[in-house]
Amino acid sequence: MITSVPSQPAVGPSVPQRTCVACRQVLAKRQLVRIVRTPSGRVELDATGKGAGRGAYLCPRRSCWEEAVRRRRLQRALKTPLAEEDAAALRDFANSLSDEVRP
Repeated sequence: MITSVPSQPAVGPSVPQRTCVACRQVLAKRQLVRIVRTPSGRVELDATGKGAGRGAYLCPRRSCWEEAVRRRRLQRALKTPLAEEDAAALRDFANSLSDEVRP
């Protein structure tokens, strides 16, 4: 007797995954902070996660933000140099973060 095998297992909806450009940890997209290079060339935080432009993701930990700026990982991921005023805005945001790992 031949039994049929389901084509896909019955599981819940898939959760989009993204990688932190600093620590390379893969997390759910909603757990990361998106930085976007806008069509005008500015680099800024994307609070909605849906802004137009090339994006990069970072963990909400200060150490990841410091490493991303220090090692130029944001510039590489966004394929653009980081203007001083944009870097200052990102540093201000990073200073509001803690280094605790959130669940």
